[in-house]
Parts: sequence; structure tokens; C-alpha cells
Amino acid sequence: MSAPSAEVDPILVRPRRLRVSVPMRRLVAEHRLHPADLVLPAFVREGIDAPVEISSMPGVQQHTVDSLVELARECVAAGIGGIMLFGVPEHKDARGSGADDPEGILNVATRAVVDAVGDSLVVMTDLCLDEFTDHGHCGVLAQGPDGSVVVDNDATLERYADMALAQARAGSHVLGMSGMMDGQVGFVRGVLDREGLTSVSILAYSAKYTSALYGPFREAVQSSLTGDRATYQQDPANATESVRELELDIAEGADIVMVKPAGPHLDVIAAAAAMSPVPVAAYQISGEYSQLVAAAERGWIERERSVMESVMHIRRAGAGIVLTYFALEVADVLRRDLA
Repeated sequence: MSAPSAEVDPILVRPRRLRVSVPMRRLVAEHRLHPADLVLPAFVREGIDAPVEISSMPGVQQHTVDSLVELARECVAAGIGGIMLFGVPEHKDARGSGADDPEGILNVATRAVVDAVGDSLVVMTDLCLDEFTDHGHCGVLAQGPDGSVVVDNDATLERYADMALAQARAGSHVLGMSGMMDGQVGFVRGVLDREGLTSVSILAYSAKYTSALYGPFREAVQSSLTGDRATYQQDPANATESVRELELDIAEGADIVMVKPAGPHLDVIAAAAAMSPVPVAAYQISGEYSQLVAAAERGWIERERSVMESVMHIRRAGAGIVLTYFALEVADVLRRDLA
């Protein structure tokens, strides 16, 4: 008796049978989006009495405290998992004094949002000095050995600790450590624990790349930065370095790790998901948002499908949490599709 042929009849093997209808495609889908996986970044600005449109991010606004509270309530109603708050102060100085002032805009807004939504929404706060410094860098500046101006890592950690205590006492559930200082997670975790704030989580921006796509965000927070942050943010050419940063942050006590920007670094998200014992987040940043919106406005792409596809790519790469300015839009599409 001859051995069975290794050849397969192409008539019998038809992968397209699993693509013939919407219900079939939905049934066999390997990944799904859910509103609870999404976090909406939001800006609150001091000294305004009505929301202000951000010109480079159509559809996104700088909020008053009151309108931010209403936005948070919209997130709860939509089933969104969380909201990430960024403060835009009226006055800035070299040390970012407004960042840890209990009456500073971010801390006031955090209290208002937490008072309004309680535990119905995870309230996250950006723990970085760049929005509050008059030089726009993420830390305290000092003079280097060669006379150049550098960010003083250890002096910055002290400021981060002050910010962490202020944000935690304002009610923040998760502190988003985005400054990319060495040892920041362990330093802040130690301070929080010594102060009895053990239930406050840390979201570490472990793989945060220097990128040209931050431009619209800098308008949103009215950044004072000139130049870039390449001496402390990661080089887009490197991926192995990101795994090292992830390992360090996890060892220091990070509760969640994050990759930013998301779209250009899907490979890094996948690497993080493969090695991380804690949840992995990814941030679809302002420039990613603005590119999609601008192309859709010109009729070059279909907005809804492009948005949903872009977020699904991030989810499929391995991110369990996606920060995106499209969060409410995505949640609305998901709700409509299930209706």
C-alpha cells in the first residue's frame, strides 16, 4: 500500500469559508476591542471659562474643570476604562512649582473628577514636569561638566516624589510616570509606600521614544520647549533598549508598563507583551490622531474604518490598555455595532 499523498486538495482547504459573513468573521475574530480597554487623554487648562479647541487636534479641547468633569461622566456612560489628565497652568517657572501645588490646576481638576465619578472610572494623572516648567523639559535643569545645560536626574526624582504625593492625595488612582528619568519608578514607589499610599498604582512610560509626532500635544499643553528631549527619551532606532527599560521598571515596582508612541512601535509592544508579567499599555499619541483626522477630512481615507483599524493594530500587537484620543469615538462604534 502506498503512503498517503502529502499534497492537499485545494478544493478542501478554503480559509475564505471563515470570512463569508459579518457573523462568521465576528465569531472567529482572534482579537476584540472593548471600551473598558481604552483610556481617554484629556487636557484641563487654568484661566479659561469655556473649552478651547486645539487647532492641530480637531475635535480635542483644552477643558475647564467643569467641562472636564462632564467629559469624565461621558467616559463612565460609554464604559471607557479610564481617563488620563494633563494640566495646563497659567504660570510656569524653572522648577514647575504648579505641579505639586495642591491648588495647581492638575490637582484641583483631579479632585473634581474623582469627586464626580468615584470608582466608576480609573482616574490617571500625568506625572511629569514638562507642562509646568518655563523651559519645557521634563525635569530640573543644571549645568553639565562641559558647561552645557542638562536635566539633573536625581534632583528631578525629588520633584517627581513631590508631584506623586500631591496627585495621590488629590485622589489619582494611577500615576503616569512619563519623564523617563532613571530610577523614577522605584523612587516614587518608595515615597508613596512610606506615606501609606500603597493603593496608588504606577503606570511607567517604560518605552517612550523621542518623536516628531508629539507636535500637536505640545500645542495642547502650551509647551515652552525648544529643541528636543533626545538625551532622556529613547532613540527610535532601538528596540532591545526598550526591553531593558521595561525590565528595570517592572523590577522597581511598576504596576503597568507602557510603549509610546504606539503605531510606530508595534514591534516593541509585542516584545513587551511577550515578557511583561504586568499589564502592557500603549499610547496612540497626538500626531497619530492628527494624521488620521487630517487625511479623513480631505477624503483620502475613511475615518471610522481607519480609526478602528489603527486601534485594533495596537491591541493585536499585545497592548491590553490603549490610550487614544479616539476612545469615545471607538466606544460609540462598538456600542452601535452590538446594538
